[in-house]
Amino acid sequence: MKPVRWGVLGAARFAREHMAPAIHAAEGAELAALATSDPAKAEGFRAFCPGLALHDSYEALLADPTIDAVYIPLPNHLHVDWTLKALAAGKHVLCEKPIALAASEIDRIIAARDRSGLLAAEAYMIVHHPQWQRAREWLQSGEIGELVHADVAFSFNLTDGGNIRNKPETGGGALRDIGVYTFGCARFVTGAEPAEVSARIRRENGVDVFAQVAAIMEGPGGRFTYGSMTSMRMYNRQVATFQGTRGMIRLEGGCFNANVNDLAEVEMHRNGNSVTVERFPGVNQYRLQVEAFGRSVREGAAWPCPLEFVRGTQAMMDRVYEVAVEI
Repeated sequence: MKPVRWGVLGAARFAREHMAPAIHAAEGAELAALATSDPAKAEGFRAFCPGLALHDSYEALLADPTIDAVYIPLPNHLHVDWTLKALAAGKHVLCEKPIALAASEIDRIIAARDRSGLLAAEAYMIVHHPQWQRAREWLQSGEIGELVHADVAFSFNLTDGGNIRNKPETGGGALRDIGVYTFGCARFVTGAEPAEVSARIRRENGVDVFAQVAAIMEGPGGRFTYGSMTSMRMYNRQVATFQGTRGMIRLEGGCFNANVNDLAEVEMHRNGNSVTVERFPGVNQYRLQVEAFGRSVREGAAWPCPLEFVRGTQAMMDRVYEVAVEI
C-alpha cells in the first residue's frame, strides 16, 4: 500500500524533536510537508527530512492534494478549530492533547469525524506503548486480584512565564497538559469511570499549577479509590500504581515520557517478595502511534484510543475544575 503522506501544521519544538522524526521513521508513513510562515524554522525539520515541502500557511497545506493526514501541535486553544478545518479539507487528523478544552467541544469533532468518514484522533501516545498495554493486561486478567486503589503522579518544574503552559489564553495549566495522563492512564488500564470526584487546585496567573484529585471509580472490576497529583512547579516525577488484594502493578521512572527517558518498565509485585519486571528498551511510542494511525487509515484497523475515550478523560477534567477547592 502507498504510505500515508503527512503534513505538520506549525514548526513547534515538540513536533521538530519528537513527532516529525517519528513520522519520518515510521513504517507506512511519509513526512511530506510543513506549514510555517518562517522558513528558518523549517531548517530543524529539513535536517532529517531534506525533501520536506514548505507551505507558508496552514490553509495552503490543507489545500495540498498530495497530503493524506495532518499532525497538529498548535497551542491548546487552537486544536478544535484546526481539527475541524482539516477534516473539512479531507485530511485525516492526529491532534496533540488535549484535543479540546471541554468535553462538549469533542462532540463537535466526533460529529465531523462521522460525517467525513476520516480518522480524527488525539495524540495520546502512551496507549501504544507495550508497558501500558501490559499493565492493562495484568490488571484485567486478575493477576493482582481485586483492584482496591490506584494512584498516579506527574510533575515537572516550569518556571518560564512565557511558556504557553503558563498562559490562560492559550489553554495552559498542569491539568490540561499532564492531567490527561494521570486521568487517562487509570481509565485505560482499568476501564473504569469516576462516580465521585473531589479536588484541590492551586493557581498562578490564571492557570492551575498544582492539582490533587481523589475519586471513587467504577468499572468492570468493581469500585476502587483513585488519587492523583499533577504539578508544573515541582521536581520531575512520574509514577502510577495499581494496588489489588493479591498484588500491585507499578510503573515509574519515565512512564509517560518513556522513549525520552528510555526507562520503560512495568513491575508486578505478588506473593510477598515476588516481583516480575518487564522492560522495553528503545521503544518509541510516538513511532508506534504513527504506525497504528497508518493501519487505521489504510486497513481500517481499530484505533486504540477513539475520541469517545478521549471525551471521557476530558469530562473527568471538566468535573475536577467544577468541584475543585482553591488552595
